[in-house]
Amino acid sequence: MEYVIILIVILIILLAVLKANRKDIHIEMNKLLDYLGGKGNVIDTEVNMSRFIVTLKDIRKVDKPAIQKLGAKGIVEIDNQLKIVLGPESKQLKKYIDDLKR
Repeated sequence: MEYVIILIVILIILLAVLKANRKDIHIEMNKLLDYLGGKGNVIDTEVNMSRFIVTLKDIRKVDKPAIQKLGAKGIVEIDNQLKIVLGPESKQLKKYIDDLKR
């Protein structure tokens, strides 16, 4: 009986820690979109593996340091395009921005 109680307490603590560490992806995507210069600055989006590729009207509106603070593992700028290494969130971000632009 004691082991069952200990196991339940450990599971409750584990779930609380996991929930506290989980980012609110919707808020993070809103911030990222702001750091890209807003939805009006986004022309096109693509996903290639873990990279989120975004074509922008004005690259000068981008806040690259803020994007990196959100968790980007790397950013490559080529003309008016950014390739942002985000990992598995790349697909979700593309869908989120595409839905906003409709």
